[in-house]
Amino acid sequence: MLTVHMATRARVRAPELVGKGGWLNTGDQQYTLADLRGRIVILDFWTFCCVNCLHVLDELRELEEKHRDTVVIIGVHSPKFVHEAEHQAVVDAVERYEVHHPVLDDPELATWKQYAVRAWPTLVVIDPEGYVVAQHAGEGHAHAIEKLVEELEAEHAAKGTLRRGDGPYVAPEPVATHLRFPGKALLLPDGGFLVSDTTRHRLVEIERDGETVRRHFGTGDRGLADGAADEVRFSEPQGLAVLPDGRIAVADTVNHAIRALDLTTGVTTTLAGTGHQWWQGSSTSGPAREVDLSSPWDVAWFADRLWIAMAGVHQLWSYDPESGTVQVAAGTTNEGLVDGPANEAWFAQPSGLAASADGERLWVADSETSALRYVDRDGTVHTAVGTGLFDFGHRDGAAEQALFQHPLGVTALPDGSVAVSDTYNHALRRYDPATREVTTLATDLREPSDAVVVDGDLVVVESARHRLTRLRLPEEAVRVPDQAHRTQRAATEIAPGTLRLDVVFQAPAGQKLDTRYGPSTRLLVSSTPPELLAEGAGPGTDLFRDLVLADGLTEGVLHVSAMAASCDDDPANEYPACHVHQQDWGVPVRVSAQGTPRLPLVLAGMDEQA
Repeated sequence: MLTVHMATRARVRAPELVGKGGWLNTGDQQYTLADLRGRIVILDFWTFCCVNCLHVLDELRELEEKHRDTVVIIGVHSPKFVHEAEHQAVVDAVERYEVHHPVLDDPELATWKQYAVRAWPTLVVIDPEGYVVAQHAGEGHAHAIEKLVEELEAEHAAKGTLRRGDGPYVAPEPVATHLRFPGKALLLPDGGFLVSDTTRHRLVEIERDGETVRRHFGTGDRGLADGAADEVRFSEPQGLAVLPDGRIAVADTVNHAIRALDLTTGVTTTLAGTGHQWWQGSSTSGPAREVDLSSPWDVAWFADRLWIAMAGVHQLWSYDPESGTVQVAAGTTNEGLVDGPANEAWFAQPSGLAASADGERLWVADSETSALRYVDRDGTVHTAVGTGLFDFGHRDGAAEQALFQHPLGVTALPDGSVAVSDTYNHALRRYDPATREVTTLATDLREPSDAVVVDGDLVVVESARHRLTRLRLPEEAVRVPDQAHRTQRAATEIAPGTLRLDVVFQAPAGQKLDTRYGPSTRLLVSSTPPELLAEGAGPGTDLFRDLVLADGLTEGVLHVSAMAASCDDDPANEYPACHVHQQDWGVPVRVSAQGTPRLPLVLAGMDEQA
């Protein structure tokens, strides 16, 4: 029997849901919170560029199915990039990622601001009477939310305020195409192509014409199963690369695995990953089938190893087929743009890889920093184009001031230059290391995510047009008007001097902080520019800190990364179930005499001082 302890829970009236783009997945029906009274509503503030948001979509699938008659999940799409504010792009993303609940398109961040959201992803729970009862930022909260849902079901069933029944979700009509949001492509020895048909969870082999389908690998249903072409299952596969033995390595993104396809036999096996997502504290090296991975997005052969763009943890990993092991190759799991030795560098959702023609560089499309980066043979990380998480646009010219917008693919060209699939600019760009100039090769593509060189031409994966498009490399670059953008989130007004940073974390009901092996919380703080903080930057184990702001600087971004581990609070259980909660925030701030002396960031629970 479920015991309900609800008396001390804070209750705040939920603001109305407003979005200029309107509702998706509702059969054109518009909804207000009053229409949902009697149901438990979970608002998922997300944006489709964000890999952590995609992780949460997958975390919620089981809860959504299990509590379908009492819970309504509503995705509130809140864009970071300019492209994400386009309504059709949101429509595409909802289909691409199989979002099976209503979505409110909020391009102006109106609902985001009403709920004082500070990070993607954020989950807000509203009870059947229309009150906010919990807020969670980041990943790893599905178990806590399910416990809360069960409590709310019991409480409101007893009060007579729970309304069961079908939810407002209406599935869109399916569309017939050979490919559906393809991710990456590989040129085969006979001139054909292998394409990751991402949304349909399969690989497709296509003739030289780029259109005629030879065969499929995968049942088309989401899952993780090895076997022949009509047995194997993938989950949103992306990157492809040839291994020395001729097999094709596949970045099986949502399965958190690397698979291997033998085109001769048609059989797919699993090379690396357990099928479970990597969390802080998990192994970072070892036998490949025993180590967890996190959203591998692309793969490339470089320096005698298979390199993996581990988008989910902002790192590069590598797989050694000789020893059958994986390990971290570059990155710290901190999200941002920091160059230097591999073990000190920061990445931000690396999503595209390509070895240079001379084998001296591994090019990286670092999507969230809108950057082109590379790793040299010595393991040092460099940035060719890009400045950080908040600046993006479409600007050609000298690399120091050129801008991309969330590129997902990179292709080494025979002359030593590199083509960049500049995804959110719908463009193909080129960077020349000899001149350090950026030019535009083609525009009017639709979310290009990869390209391969074929007989001097480029065949581009036009993901949102569901096709391969052949382009002749132009003699001269296309000229485009310059566009520069910054993330359109309002800055938080903070008081000068000392700022109290509080990361709010309340362990879920029936759990406690896990202190068996030392501190169970972690906090890392930095800033852009670094000079913004006179004191308080760096790592620590407390979820609070006093930050001293430097004199003379009036604005910047605070970067905060927090983690907390909680376990079932049952002394009789020798092996309690444990869960990791983590989130990264980038908070634009502006110093003002009227600003707040306290910055609360909710990891889980409610801010009692609000």
